[in-house]
Amino acid sequence: MEPAIQLSFQSGGKKPRRRVSFNRGGRGEAKRPALLLAAVGGAETERDETAAAASSGFSGALGAPGPAMAAPCLEDPSLERHFKGHRDAVTCVDFSLNTKQLASGSMDSCLMVWHMKPQSRAYRFAGHKDTVTCVNFSPSGHLLASGSRDKTVRIWVPNVKGESTMFRAHTATVRSIHFCSDGQSFVTASDDKTVKVWSTHRQKFLFSLSQHINWVRCAKFSPDGRLIVSASDDKTVKVWDKTSRECVHSYCEHGSFVTYVDFHPSGTCIAAAGMDNTVKVWDVRTHRLLQHYQLHSAAVNALSFHPSGNYLVTASSDSTLKILDLMEGRLLYTLHGHQGPATTVAFSRTGEYFASGGSDEQVMVWKSNFDVVNYGEVPRVQRPPATLASSSRTLPEVDSPVPPDRGRSQESMQSQPQEPVSIPQTLTSTLEHIVGQLDVLTQTVSILEQRLTLTEDKLKQCLENQQLIMQRTPP
Repeated sequence: MEPAIQLSFQSGGKKPRRRVSFNRGGRGEAKRPALLLAAVGGAETERDETAAAASSGFSGALGAPGPAMAAPCLEDPSLERHFKGHRDAVTCVDFSLNTKQLASGSMDSCLMVWHMKPQSRAYRFAGHKDTVTCVNFSPSGHLLASGSRDKTVRIWVPNVKGESTMFRAHTATVRSIHFCSDGQSFVTASDDKTVKVWSTHRQKFLFSLSQHINWVRCAKFSPDGRLIVSASDDKTVKVWDKTSRECVHSYCEHGSFVTYVDFHPSGTCIAAAGMDNTVKVWDVRTHRLLQHYQLHSAAVNALSFHPSGNYLVTASSDSTLKILDLMEGRLLYTLHGHQGPATTVAFSRTGEYFASGGSDEQVMVWKSNFDVVNYGEVPRVQRPPATLASSSRTLPEVDSPVPPDRGRSQESMQSQPQEPVSIPQTLTSTLEHIVGQLDVLTQTVSILEQRLTLTEDKLKQCLENQQLIMQRTPP
C-alpha cells in the first residue's frame, strides 16, 4: 500500500520528477456569465503549489512556510492517497455509496476494489478477457457492474469471493455502464452503435436504442430514471425517453467525437466532454447551450458533477484535472498529478472526495475541501448552472481566483460555530444491515425467477414433444 501524501508548497524552481501540483491561477480578463457577475479585471502572478509524495504519514498541519513558500488556502483540494496495483492504464473509477470502497478498471483486464480504510487489502477480480472499460456501483453499493472490450457485462458482488454473473447481448466493445437510481435496471453503451437497457435482478436484456451512426462512448440515466443520455463518435449527444424508447433531442454542437456525458444532479442539465478539448453544458428542457468551456489542451476523457451541482471536475489527455465553478462559470483549479493522460475521474456520492485514474496505472484519491466552506452550514441545493449571455462564448484559458468579497464571506462563515449533525452509529449499522438483507432477498428472488423460467421452458418443450408424439401416433 502506498504511503499517504504530505503536502509542501513551493513558489518556483525545478519541479521534482514525482509530483502532484495544482494551479490556483491569477486574475485575468475571463468574463463570467452575464446573469451572475461582471468581468473581473486586473492581473496577478500565477502560483504553482506542489504536493509531493513522502514516505511518512499524512501531516494534517503544515509547517511554517519560509520566505519562498506560499501558504495554502483551506479550500484547496488535497491528494489523500494513491493506489498502485493495476498492470496497465486505468480506464474507469467509481465510489460505493458509503465511500468505503473504490472500484477501478484497467486495460490489464482486471477490476480492483480498493478499501478507503488504511491498511486494508484490495480485491482483484479477474473474469473479463480483455480491457475493463467501465465500472459502476449499484445505488445500494452491494453490486458492482463492469463492461469490457470482450463484449460482455458482468455484475459482481464486491466481497472477497468476487462472484459474478455475465450478461451478453452487445456485438462489440462495451464502453459504458450505469445503474438507474432505483437499482432495478442499468444501461450500457457500445461500439456496436447501440444503447441497451437491462434488468438487474431478472438478469435480462430489455431493449435497445439505435439511432447513433457510430460508436457510442457513454450512456447515463437521469436522476429520476425517466431519461437516458448518450454520447457518440457521430459527434452527437442524444436524450432518450426510457418509456417510449424515442430520441427526444439530439445535440450536434461538438466538433469531434463526444467521449463522455452525464446529468446534472438536478436532472435539468447535461454536460458533455469531447475530443475537441471542450466541455459543453445544455438545458434538457429548453435544449439551450448554457456553458462552453475550452480549457484543456487535449481531449477531455471524463467528467463528474459534484453532488451539490455547483462544481464539475474533468480529466484530460493533457494529464490534468480541472475543477470548474458552474455557478460563476469559471475555472477554480488545475491539478497535475498523473504522468500521462488522465483517463477517468469521479466524485464520491457525498462529494467529500473525488478519484482519478490515468495511463500511469495509478488511482489517486483527492479530498475536495473547496466545497466545505461554501456549503457546510446550509443544505446543498441542486441548482442548474448559470447561463452564458451568448451560447457561443468560450471561457479563456485563465485561472480566476476567488473574488475578495467571496473570501470575506467564507471567513465570516468559518468564524461562526457550526453545530455538528451526527447519526447514531447503531442506527447506521442497523440501516446498513437492513439494506444488505434486502439485497440478499433480491438476489434470492432473482435465482427463483431463473429457476421458474427454466421450468417453464422445460414444460413447454415437454408439451411440444407430446404433441409431436400424438401427431405421429396412428389413430
